[in-house]
Amino acid sequence: MARTRLLHRLKRLSDRDALHTLAVAVVACVLSFGLVYVGYLVHVLRVARNAPCVPVRGECVLVFGKHSPQGRLDADFQARLSRAATLWSSHAPGRVLLLGGGPMGAPTEAALARDALHALGVPDDAPLVLEDASRDTLQNLRNARSLLAAAAVDPDAPTRRVTLLSSRYHLARCALFARGLGLHWELCAAEPALSWRPGMLWRIAGEAAYVCWLDIGVRWARLIGHRRLIERIS
Repeated sequence: MARTRLLHRLKRLSDRDALHTLAVAVVACVLSFGLVYVGYLVHVLRVARNAPCVPVRGECVLVFGKHSPQGRLDADFQARLSRAATLWSSHAPGRVLLLGGGPMGAPTEAALARDALHALGVPDDAPLVLEDASRDTLQNLRNARSLLAAAAVDPDAPTRRVTLLSSRYHLARCALFARGLGLHWELCAAEPALSWRPGMLWRIAGEAAYVCWLDIGVRWARLIGHRRLIERIS
Protein backbone atom coordinates (compact mmCIF):
# COMPACT_ATOMS: atom_id res chain seq x y z
CA MET A 1 0.00 0.00 0.00
CA ALA A 2 2.81 2.42 0.85
CA ARG A 3 4.43 1.71 -2.52
CA THR A 4 1.28 2.56 -4.51
CA ARG A 5 0.83 5.76 -2.53
CA LEU A 6 4.45 6.72 -3.21
CA LEU A 7 3.96 6.05 -6.93
CA HIS A 8 0.86 8.24 -6.91
CA ARG A 9 2.82 11.10 -5.36
CA LEU A 10 5.77 10.69 -7.70
CA LYS A 11 3.45 10.71 -10.70
CA ARG A 12 1.91 13.94 -9.46
CA LEU A 13 5.32 15.56 -8.90
CA SER A 14 6.53 14.53 -12.36
CA ASP A 15 3.57 16.24 -14.01
CA ARG A 16 4.73 19.22 -16.07
CA ASP A 17 1.86 21.43 -14.90
CA ALA A 18 2.70 20.62 -11.28
CA LEU A 19 6.36 21.46 -11.87
CA HIS A 20 5.40 24.65 -13.67
CA THR A 21 3.27 25.93 -10.78
CA LEU A 22 5.82 24.75 -8.21
CA ALA A 23 8.51 26.79 -9.93
CA VAL A 24 6.28 29.88 -9.91
CA ALA A 25 5.51 29.44 -6.21
CA VAL A 26 9.19 29.01 -5.35
CA VAL A 27 10.10 32.15 -7.29
CA ALA A 28 7.38 34.12 -5.50
CA CYS A 29 8.67 32.98 -2.11
CA VAL A 30 12.30 33.71 -2.98
CA LEU A 31 11.59 37.17 -4.40
CA SER A 32 9.56 38.06 -1.31
CA PHE A 33 12.33 36.79 1.01
CA GLY A 34 9.93 34.19 2.38
CA LEU A 35 7.14 36.62 3.25
CA VAL A 36 4.72 34.97 0.83
CA TYR A 37 5.21 31.64 2.57
CA VAL A 38 4.84 33.26 5.99
CA GLY A 39 1.50 34.67 4.88
CA TYR A 40 0.25 31.20 3.96
CA LEU A 41 1.65 29.78 7.18
CA VAL A 42 -0.34 32.32 9.20
CA HIS A 43 -3.45 31.50 7.17
CA VAL A 44 -3.18 27.73 7.68
CA LEU A 45 -2.45 28.23 11.37
CA ARG A 46 -5.41 30.57 11.79
CA VAL A 47 -7.78 28.13 10.08
CA ALA A 48 -6.45 25.26 12.19
CA ARG A 49 -6.85 27.21 15.42
CA ASN A 50 -10.26 28.78 14.77
CA ALA A 51 -12.18 25.98 13.04
CA PRO A 52 -15.30 24.94 15.00
CA CYS A 53 -15.94 21.42 16.23
CA VAL A 54 -19.68 21.60 15.56
CA PRO A 55 -21.03 22.61 12.14
CA VAL A 56 -23.67 25.30 11.80
CA ARG A 57 -25.81 23.19 9.47
CA GLY A 58 -24.32 19.73 9.23
CA GLU A 59 -26.88 18.44 6.74
CA CYS A 60 -24.25 16.67 4.66
CA VAL A 61 -20.89 15.81 6.21
CA LEU A 62 -17.82 14.91 4.17
CA VAL A 63 -15.35 12.92 6.26
CA PHE A 64 -11.86 12.86 4.77
CA GLY A 65 -9.99 9.60 4.93
CA LYS A 66 -6.31 9.11 5.62
CA HIS A 67 -3.61 6.71 4.52
CA SER A 68 -4.09 3.47 6.49
CA PRO A 69 -1.36 0.91 5.75
CA GLN A 70 -2.49 -2.66 6.42
CA GLY A 71 -5.85 -1.25 7.47
CA ARG A 72 -4.46 0.46 10.58
CA LEU A 73 -6.09 3.78 11.43
CA ASP A 74 -3.71 6.33 12.92
CA ALA A 75 -4.63 8.86 15.60
CA ASP A 76 -5.63 11.53 13.06
CA PHE A 77 -8.02 9.23 11.21
CA GLN A 78 -9.49 7.97 14.48
CA ALA A 79 -10.07 11.55 15.64
CA ARG A 80 -11.95 12.34 12.43
CA LEU A 81 -14.19 9.31 12.84
CA SER A 82 -14.75 9.99 16.52
CA ARG A 83 -15.92 13.49 15.63
CA ALA A 84 -18.21 12.10 12.93
CA ALA A 85 -19.72 9.65 15.42
CA THR A 86 -20.22 12.47 17.92
CA LEU A 87 -22.02 14.55 15.29
CA TRP A 88 -24.23 11.60 14.50
CA SER A 89 -25.26 11.17 18.12
CA SER A 90 -25.88 14.91 18.68
CA HIS A 91 -27.75 15.72 15.45
CA ALA A 92 -27.72 13.07 12.76
CA PRO A 93 -26.90 14.57 9.36
CA GLY A 94 -28.94 13.73 6.31
CA ARG A 95 -25.90 12.27 4.58
CA VAL A 96 -22.36 11.33 5.52
CA LEU A 97 -19.89 10.89 2.68
CA LEU A 98 -16.83 8.86 3.62
CA LEU A 99 -13.97 9.83 1.33
CA GLY A 100 -10.92 7.87 0.27
CA GLY A 101 -9.90 4.99 -1.93
CA GLY A 102 -6.94 2.66 -1.72
CA PRO A 103 -4.73 0.33 -3.72
CA MET A 104 -6.23 -2.68 -5.46
CA GLY A 105 -6.78 -5.62 -3.16
CA ALA A 106 -6.72 -3.60 0.06
CA PRO A 107 -9.58 -2.06 2.07
CA THR A 108 -10.34 1.50 1.01
CA GLU A 109 -10.18 4.39 3.44
CA ALA A 110 -13.93 4.85 3.00
CA ALA A 111 -14.64 1.20 3.87
CA LEU A 112 -12.39 1.36 6.92
CA ALA A 113 -14.18 4.53 8.02
CA ARG A 114 -17.58 2.88 7.64
CA ASP A 115 -16.55 -0.11 9.74
CA ALA A 116 -15.04 2.13 12.41
CA LEU A 117 -18.17 4.28 12.59
CA HIS A 118 -20.34 1.21 13.07
CA ALA A 119 -17.99 0.12 15.87
CA LEU A 120 -18.44 3.57 17.44
CA GLY A 121 -22.22 3.13 17.56
CA VAL A 122 -23.40 4.59 14.27
CA PRO A 123 -26.27 2.27 13.21
CA ASP A 124 -25.99 -0.02 10.21
CA ASP A 125 -28.83 1.78 8.43
CA ALA A 126 -27.22 5.21 8.76
CA PRO A 127 -27.02 7.11 5.43
CA LEU A 128 -23.33 6.53 4.81
CA VAL A 129 -22.17 7.01 1.23
CA LEU A 130 -18.74 5.67 0.28
CA GLU A 131 -16.52 7.55 -2.17
CA ASP A 132 -13.78 4.97 -2.59
CA ALA A 133 -12.07 5.86 -5.87
CA SER A 134 -9.87 8.81 -4.85
CA ARG A 135 -6.28 9.00 -3.65
CA ASP A 136 -5.88 12.64 -2.61
CA THR A 137 -7.85 15.61 -1.30
CA LEU A 138 -8.70 17.10 -4.69
CA GLN A 139 -9.95 13.76 -5.97
CA ASN A 140 -11.90 13.32 -2.72
CA LEU A 141 -13.83 16.53 -3.30
CA ARG A 142 -14.23 16.18 -7.04
CA ASN A 143 -15.75 12.71 -6.64
CA ALA A 144 -17.88 13.90 -3.73
CA ARG A 145 -19.21 16.70 -5.91
CA SER A 146 -20.21 14.15 -8.55
CA LEU A 147 -21.98 12.03 -5.96
CA LEU A 148 -23.83 15.02 -4.57
CA ALA A 149 -24.93 16.04 -8.05
CA ALA A 150 -26.71 12.72 -8.51
CA ALA A 151 -30.39 13.09 -7.68
CA ALA A 152 -30.43 9.75 -5.92
CA VAL A 153 -27.95 11.07 -3.38
CA ASP A 154 -28.76 14.73 -2.95
CA PRO A 155 -31.21 16.55 -5.27
CA ASP A 156 -30.48 19.89 -3.58
CA ALA A 157 -26.69 19.61 -3.96
CA PRO A 158 -26.17 22.79 -5.99
CA THR A 159 -27.38 25.00 -3.13
CA ARG A 160 -26.73 22.88 -0.05
CA ARG A 161 -23.74 23.57 2.17
CA VAL A 162 -21.49 20.65 2.96
CA THR A 163 -19.45 20.20 6.11
CA LEU A 164 -15.78 19.41 5.57
CA LEU A 165 -14.63 17.29 8.51
CA SER A 166 -10.92 16.66 8.86
CA SER A 167 -7.88 17.23 11.04
CA ARG A 168 -7.18 20.85 11.91
CA TYR A 169 -3.93 21.02 9.97
CA HIS A 170 -5.72 19.74 6.84
CA LEU A 171 -8.70 22.10 6.79
CA ALA A 172 -7.11 25.01 4.92
CA ARG A 173 -6.29 22.70 2.01
CA CYS A 174 -9.81 21.24 2.06
CA ALA A 175 -11.31 24.73 1.97
CA LEU A 176 -9.05 25.82 -0.89
CA PHE A 177 -10.08 22.89 -3.06
CA ALA A 178 -13.76 23.17 -2.13
CA ARG A 179 -13.75 26.83 -3.12
CA GLY A 180 -12.10 26.03 -6.44
CA LEU A 181 -14.67 23.32 -7.15
CA GLY A 182 -17.57 25.67 -6.46
CA LEU A 183 -18.88 23.90 -3.38
CA HIS A 184 -20.75 25.67 -0.59
CA TRP A 185 -18.89 24.60 2.51
CA GLU A 186 -18.23 24.98 6.21
CA LEU A 187 -15.46 23.51 8.31
CA CYS A 188 -15.54 21.07 11.21
CA ALA A 189 -12.38 20.15 13.09
CA ALA A 190 -11.78 16.62 14.33
CA GLU A 191 -9.79 17.69 17.40
CA PRO A 192 -11.36 19.79 20.18
CA ALA A 193 -8.45 22.26 20.05
CA LEU A 194 -5.22 22.81 18.15
CA SER A 195 -2.23 21.04 19.64
CA TRP A 196 0.96 23.07 19.84
CA ARG A 197 3.24 20.05 19.90
CA PRO A 198 6.25 20.19 17.54
CA GLY A 199 4.85 17.40 15.39
CA MET A 200 1.63 19.31 14.77
CA LEU A 201 3.46 22.54 14.01
CA TRP A 202 5.63 20.66 11.53
CA ARG A 203 2.52 19.36 9.77
CA ILE A 204 1.07 22.85 9.63
CA ALA A 205 4.32 24.13 8.12
CA GLY A 206 4.11 21.43 5.45
CA GLU A 207 0.47 22.19 4.73
CA ALA A 208 1.33 25.89 4.40
CA ALA A 209 3.91 25.03 1.74
CA TYR A 210 1.38 22.88 -0.10
CA VAL A 211 -1.38 25.50 0.08
CA CYS A 212 1.11 28.15 -1.07
CA TRP A 213 2.02 26.03 -4.09
CA LEU A 214 -1.62 25.33 -4.97
CA ASP A 215 -2.98 28.82 -4.49
CA ILE A 216 -0.18 30.63 -6.29
CA GLY A 217 -0.35 28.07 -9.09
CA VAL A 218 -4.06 28.69 -9.57
CA ARG A 219 -3.64 32.45 -9.51
CA TRP A 220 -0.79 32.21 -12.02
CA ALA A 221 -2.82 29.94 -14.31
CA ARG A 222 -5.66 32.46 -14.32
CA LEU A 223 -3.26 35.34 -14.93
CA ILE A 224 -1.73 33.74 -18.03
CA GLY A 225 -4.98 32.12 -19.18
CA HIS A 226 -3.70 28.55 -18.79
CA ARG A 227 -7.01 26.80 -19.39
CA ARG A 228 -5.76 23.24 -18.90
CA LEU A 229 -4.39 24.05 -15.48
CA ILE A 230 -7.57 25.80 -14.41
CA GLU A 231 -9.75 22.90 -15.58
CA ARG A 232 -7.68 20.41 -13.57
CA ILE A 233 -8.83 21.97 -10.28
CA SER A 234 -12.39 22.88 -11.19
